[in-house]
Amino acid sequence: MQKKVLSEQTIYYGDVKMPKGFDIDPFEMSKTIFESIYKGEDTPFSRNWDKLNKYIIEHIRVKYNLNLVNKKTWGKMYFPNDKTDPIIEVNPVDLKNSPDFVCLYGVNAVDCNVKIYYDDNRRKGRSWDIPLTHNKFIMFPATNLYYVENNQKGLLNFVQTILYEYV
Repeated sequence: MQKKVLSEQTIYYGDVKMPKGFDIDPFEMSKTIFESIYKGEDTPFSRNWDKLNKYIIEHIRVKYNLNLVNKKTWGKMYFPNDKTDPIIEVNPVDLKNSPDFVCLYGVNAVDCNVKIYYDDNRRKGRSWDIPLTHNKFIMFPATNLYYVENNQKGLLNFVQTILYEYV
């Protein structure tokens, strides 16, 4: 008897453990996100974003042998008790130019939750809830529907989104 895995959905998540002296400044990243939202512009390049991006790309490559390149990035601010509409980052009519993975990073996030929907063969519409807090990341296939929920009552949550392509 033999077994061949035809398809697999994997979610990568955990802490961003930067080396000493290379810490990501969450207040500077939050300020950059806020300014880009206020001005209605794309999130500009910053050293903190570059540190985060390199950390994700290099650790995923070394640990899981996935070579990723950036497609797009932006920051989002979530108000207390805010919940997004369901989001899917893949364009089904333009799969060639769609991203392969979505990475969410908790810049300044407390009591924030991400719900990711997936299908398990005939078992459709399954979901998995995972908390997204400060200095943690979640990366999953861009074909998955998801939403972000800020469950706290008094503070803003800042989340950085990075879309990756698998090469």
